[in-house]
Amino acid sequence: MTGTGPDWIPTAAARFIAAQEARLASLSLDELDRELHLLVAAQERQVDRESINLYAGTNIPNPRAGALLASSIGSRPNLGHPGAKYNKGMQHAEQLEVMLSMLLRRLFNARFVEHRVGSGSLANLYAFMATCRPGDAIMAFSDAAAGHPTHHEVGAAGLYGLKVHEVPFDAARMDVDADALREAARRIRPRLIIVAGSMCLFPYNLRAVRGIADEIGAHVLYDAAHMGGLIAGGAFQQPLAEGAHLMTGSTYKSFGGPPSGIVLTNEAELAARLDRIAFPGLTANFDLGRTSAMIVAVLDLLAHGRAYAAACIANAQELAAAMDRAGIAVFRPAARDAFTNSQHVALDAAPYGGGNRASARIESANILFTSIGLPLPSVDGDANGIRIGTQEITRWGMQPTDMAEIAALAARVLVQDEDPARVRPDVIAFRRRFQQIHFVRG
Repeated sequence: MTGTGPDWIPTAAARFIAAQEARLASLSLDELDRELHLLVAAQERQVDRESINLYAGTNIPNPRAGALLASSIGSRPNLGHPGAKYNKGMQHAEQLEVMLSMLLRRLFNARFVEHRVGSGSLANLYAFMATCRPGDAIMAFSDAAAGHPTHHEVGAAGLYGLKVHEVPFDAARMDVDADALREAARRIRPRLIIVAGSMCLFPYNLRAVRGIADEIGAHVLYDAAHMGGLIAGGAFQQPLAEGAHLMTGSTYKSFGGPPSGIVLTNEAELAARLDRIAFPGLTANFDLGRTSAMIVAVLDLLAHGRAYAAACIANAQELAAAMDRAGIAVFRPAARDAFTNSQHVALDAAPYGGGNRASARIESANILFTSIGLPLPSVDGDANGIRIGTQEITRWGMQPTDMAEIAALAARVLVQDEDPARVRPDVIAFRRRFQQIHFVRG
């Protein structure tokens, strides 16, 4: 322990926690209750109503889904398969599981789905456990290729005891280097090859990866944490149809539902393993309120997913072009003729002192985005990239014609070095025009 908290907590975080505990410790129960509601209201006002949220890992849910999350159904223990529950009194609720499974399989044209997963990160762990044993080798995207921590030794893969090797990457195309992957895979003999991660600017050559995997007896996992909504809307590649044995995903981000995870497959043997991992393995009881909210999100995607996915991409492409015109350092792979073919946009963070520094500074203007690793020269003490997503601003009704205004607001901070506090009122005024959620059913 240090004077400000446990040694393993970053100093800034430990100081913040200590200061907050000191402030809260003297409050009465009634005062704490009041503070709770004030903090929630302030958070919702700032992020939902007053910010341009370009963070790629979030979205605004359908309010009908939010209402179901608050239902008492979520607090009821729920163990076992529908129709064969250990606990009793679930004859109505268990029908929701059947409905969600049916709708997810329809949405993604998959034979099997495991939806009892707490998050996209846990979905990856389920996939690792279904295909590998501790000590096995896997291959995954590196940080510079926007690989996700759960694929690496610091995350679920390492915690499960897997040996992680990098998937060779063609930075000029932001795609797998298939020739180098074949050579490496024959040498390493991985049990699993993971494609995609924390940012996907363009589809990946999955068919080539599957061919390589078949040569060595490996499985292919596509991590669709960010791409679920676009895949569901038919605007991005279809991983299961293109060769992935497994597809994991988050159910918020571009999916637009509550935080949760899913694993899809067309392989009966893998589905059986996933079922045993879920119950009686890792999940046991799970939140049926979340199940109910996910059904709302799936219904939204079945009704509006194609239009929504196309709009996300159109906004991202126009935002990238507008930022480029405004003098912002937009990243474009050398061998591509576009900045992006997804909802994601990447910026070179070097001109702004690094991705974390730039994100923290522009946050004061109520413009939200985050850092990412890119195949670019490193930035000392910081990330070399910035990641942007259009999935939430699209749901708030923003269109390509609005992207130049967003780019201009961002450029005032990043390019013109204007005080973010002076930009913030203009951001709030801009956001007042977009208070209605789109691409959702009534």
